[in-house]
Amino acid sequence: MQISLIRDAVADAARAVVLPSGIAKLTSTGYVPDSVVAPHFFVAEVEVTYDKTFGRGTDELEFTTRVLVGRADDRSAQRILDGLLSGSGPSSLKAAIEAARGAPGELALGGLADDLHVMRVQGYRWYEHEGTTYVGAELMIKVIGDGSS
Repeated sequence: MQISLIRDAVADAARAVVLPSGIAKLTSTGYVPDSVVAPHFFVAEVEVTYDKTFGRGTDELEFTTRVLVGRADDRSAQRILDGLLSGSGPSSLKAAIEAARGAPGELALGGLADDLHVMRVQGYRWYEHEGTTYVGAELMIKVIGDGSS
């Protein structure tokens, strides 16, 4: 699997969320940006486990992704974040990203991976990014695919 292509495909999938009327559209990048336009989702760190199956058959990538929401009003910012972290619904990052798994029998992320799974949310807290404080959280995403490509 090509890590950069996977990062970009996860970010593309996240853009499918639909936020409530009056809230800015989610921006998304496959890399840690210098600055963000909130609300913003990005793919940050990656851990790679090689050789999950014999002979370079399958590798596993575990991405730490982050979503940051502006905090002009602490309560409304946390409500927006809660919607993004919900397990289902139009603003659910989990639902949007897992929709990129494709139909049964299809490869995930447009053919880049065998499968993916948004495993958990962690680190719900205040984040500082380039001198600005945001409320945010991390989503952990596991991607499995061909180790020889």
